[in-house]
Amino acid sequence: MKKIQVGFLVSYDYELLKNAIPQVYKESDSIFLAIDKGRKTWKGESFTIKDDFFQWIKSVDTDSKIQIIEEDFYRPELTSMECEVRERKILAEKMGIGNWLIQLDADEYFLDFKEFVDYLKSKNHYLDNPEKNQVQISPFLINMYKWVDDGVLYVEKPTKIMVATNFPSYKVGRQTRKRIIYYKGAVLHECISRTKEELEMKFNNWGHDTDINKNEFLNKWETVNESNYKMMRNFFYMEPEKWKKLAFVKGKTFREIEENLNFLQVLPTFFYIAKKNFGQWFKHLFKK
Repeated sequence: MKKIQVGFLVSYDYELLKNAIPQVYKESDSIFLAIDKGRKTWKGESFTIKDDFFQWIKSVDTDSKIQIIEEDFYRPELTSMECEVRERKILAEKMGIGNWLIQLDADEYFLDFKEFVDYLKSKNHYLDNPEKNQVQISPFLINMYKWVDDGVLYVEKPTKIMVATNFPSYKVGRQTRKRIIYYKGAVLHECISRTKEELEMKFNNWGHDTDINKNEFLNKWETVNESNYKMMRNFFYMEPEKWKKLAFVKGKTFREIEENLNFLQVLPTFFYIAKKNFGQWFKHLFKK
């Protein structure tokens, strides 16, 4: 027990795992890939995974860490979000209560995962009685908005992301609504930096599918570019004002973006994080 267990939900954007898995492979104890047995999204749409992807998994799994879990995660009687929460809970059970349970999506690339693992191990006392002392650990997402000619437009202000927990009582996505411990680390999120066709597929099939004004969002997304992004505001796909401004980083590939982005400068300050953590500690001090 007290291992570093990483789980990925695998669907139509499985090719992005070729960026995501190498970021966490060395420092994880096990990696679990959850794939719907019938190749259905949470919305019930069909997708395929090419055989060469599984060959790639075998080629990179030099330490035999990767396990593939195939079950019927899609249930037609459930909403998309209910399917997501159900899949995450099943995956977490397979990963093993009593370990650090880290769940990521295929489009989430952890930056400096070793530092994060060291931080989690310093908090191993939370694994002794996890159900009675539930916490969730939140680094920050740097949301990639759109690939442009010379690089990527990304959301200027990072957002919290509950990637790890000691007990998977998920309520909405990865959110357990238990105490949050914020961590100054970054996950680069290839959120909507896709082609238009890929975006439409994403919006039609994920857990937030009913919350999005798809046409309004896509019109703005198609319009913004490296020349005009500073003159535009409000870019989020559900409540636009949550993503007020974009920023730019140069690079043609994920590796170049990782090298050119000084993510520690993009993230909130240590003082801000300490203040948030004190607030969370005090908020949950008298809660069971």
